[in-house]
Amino acid sequence: MVAPTIENDEQLYWLALQLTPGLGARKSSQLLQHFQSPRAIFRASLSELESLGIASATAQSILSGCTFDDAATQQQKMLGQSVTLIPMLDPRYPARLRAIFDPPPVLFCRGRIELLDSVMIGVVGTRKPTPYGVAATDRLARDLAQKGITIASGMARGIDTAGHKAALSVGGNTVAVLGCGVDQVYPAENRKLAAEIAEKGLLLSEFPMGTPAYPQNFPIRNRVVSGLSAGILVVEGAQYSGSAITARLAIEQGRELFAVPGNITSKMSWAPNLLIKQGAKLVQDAEDVLTDLPAADRRRLHQVAQAGPQQGTLSPEVDSPSARSVLGVLSLADPAHIDTLMENLPQYSSSEVIAALFELEMAGMVRQLPGKHFLKVW
Repeated sequence: MVAPTIENDEQLYWLALQLTPGLGARKSSQLLQHFQSPRAIFRASLSELESLGIASATAQSILSGCTFDDAATQQQKMLGQSVTLIPMLDPRYPARLRAIFDPPPVLFCRGRIELLDSVMIGVVGTRKPTPYGVAATDRLARDLAQKGITIASGMARGIDTAGHKAALSVGGNTVAVLGCGVDQVYPAENRKLAAEIAEKGLLLSEFPMGTPAYPQNFPIRNRVVSGLSAGILVVEGAQYSGSAITARLAIEQGRELFAVPGNITSKMSWAPNLLIKQGAKLVQDAEDVLTDLPAADRRRLHQVAQAGPQQGTLSPEVDSPSARSVLGVLSLADPAHIDTLMENLPQYSSSEVIAALFELEMAGMVRQLPGKHFLKVW
C-alpha cells in the first residue's frame, strides 16, 4: 500500500491548516472563503495572505509548510483510533455549525458520524448539581432522546454527564463535544462513559489528537455545543458558570434558549432563573422544548415522536399500592433514608417497602444514593 503524499491527500492539507500556529477558527474560515480549499491556501503568496489580515509570522508558517510533518503524525494517530476527520467543506459537516461566526475548520469524530445530521439539543449545567438538578436532567434528557432528539453536551462532571447517561439509558443518541482530543478522556472518571459514547454515540472535538484538557479549551468548546444544537437547555448554574456562557453563545447564534426553573434559595438556580426572567422558555417537560423547535426540525422528529414510548407514569408492572405509596412520600430534592420511608409507611412491612423501591428503581422512577438514601427521579 502506497503511503499518502501531500499532493494526493487533501486530508493532510486540512490537518496542516488546523495545526498552523496563530491561525484560529475565524481566520481559517476567512481564508477558506477566499481560496476555496486548504490546498490553495498553502499555495498562496505572502502578499496575498497578508492582504487578508494574516499576521506576518502566521503567513510565514503557512508558506513554510512546517505543520505538514505534524499533520502526517496526526493522520497516523487517527488511523490507530478509528477517528474520522470532517472538514468544513465536507457535505457531512453540520450546516448549523458551519453557519456560526467562527466554525471549526475541521471536526475530529469518533463514533457514529451520521449523528452530525440529527436534530440536537444542548444540555448544559453546573459540575456540582443538586439532586433536583440531576433528576430534572435525567428525566428531560431521557424524554427528549425517546422523541428522537440527540442530546449534545460536553461530558463534564455533573449535568453534562447526567444528560449523556440519560440518553444512553433509553437507547437514545448523544454527542459529546470535548475540550481535548477525542483520544483523551476528561474527567478521568468518565472513561467508561467515553467508551460507551464512542460505541453508541459520537465523540467530537476541534482539537487535534493528543490535546490535553486545558482550561482555556472549554469556552471554545461551548460555542460548538450551541452551534450544533437547535436549542440549549440550561438546568443549573451559578452566576458566572460555563452554562451561562453557553447560553450567551446560544443567543448570539440565534438558537432557542430553554431553562429549568430552580429553587430561589439555591445559588445553582441563579443562571436558569435569570435566563427565564430574560426571556428563555421555562421548561417543565420535554414537550416544552419540542413545541418551540423550528418547524423543519419538528417535521423531522414527528414520526419518531409518534412511535416513541412515553415516559412519566408508572407502568403496569410497578403500578401497585405499595409502589404508589413509596413514590408519594419521596421527594425530588431531599433524599430519604430507607428507615424514614418505613416510619412514614407503617401500613407496609419492611420487605414490602424494599420490594417497592426495587420495582421503582427498575422502572427508572427512583434513584438510590449512597447510604441507602432514595430520591424520586421525577
